Amino acid sequence: MSSNISCIITDDEPFARKGLQGYVEKISFLDLKGVCEDALQLSNLLQQQPVDLLFLDIQMPHITGVEFLRALRNPPKVIFTTAFEHYAIQGFELDVMDYLLKPISYERFLKAAWKAKDYFAIKGQPENSVPYLFVKANGKLEKITFADILFIEGMENYVAVHLENKKIITHTTIKSLLEKLPAKQFVQTHKSYLVAVDKVDSIEGNTLHVQKHRVPVSKYLREEVLGQIVK
Repeated sequence: MSSNISCIITDDEPFARKGLQGYVEKISFLDLKGVCEDALQLSNLLQQQPVDLLFLDIQMPHITGVEFLRALRNPPKVIFTTAFEHYAIQGFELDVMDYLLKPISYERFLKAAWKAKDYFAIKGQPENSVPYLFVKANGKLEKITFADILFIEGMENYVAVHLENKKIITHTTIKSLLEKLPAKQFVQTHKSYLVAVDKVDSIEGNTLHVQKHRVPVSKYLREEVLGQIVK
């Protein structure tokens, strides 16, 4: 597979199309194959030009982005671009890669683009990463399997790793652990919290429910957190 990600922008607003096109052109690994005004144009273009990724608006004439995506048999990966937060659940159900709320900053767009790059890089390689790490706790090295982590709570120079049936406290930092965890499986919700994406049971305002626990979401990270969880 080419290192570049082929993509199409679809939005019924000329200003939004122009803005997204400008963002795409600044990112070297995105290869823009077309710009569409609605889902009908997009459908015709996809028949001629299959791509890796769609930047897809939701509220459009004739058929919405959600309806269009549901109708596709083998859809490309999708990043929703919308002014409406309440479509996040549909995004989750449709397994979209990210969910960008308008007005979209270049910084937020770039994060979504890098998420796509990471996804396609991993997809093109065999899975060979070690699914665990060791931490020092209680005078010994303890093995922590990534799949067992619910969330991680920072406490100054210590962190508490909350697992299904126990809690492990180790002398390290949130930043240090974040660098060792698989980026697709964990998201930082707050300066003091990391959460396993697949362990989130529900989202209520700025709080994530993870089994019996409640994990806060910073207002500055909320959009990014929502985008990763509903991917």
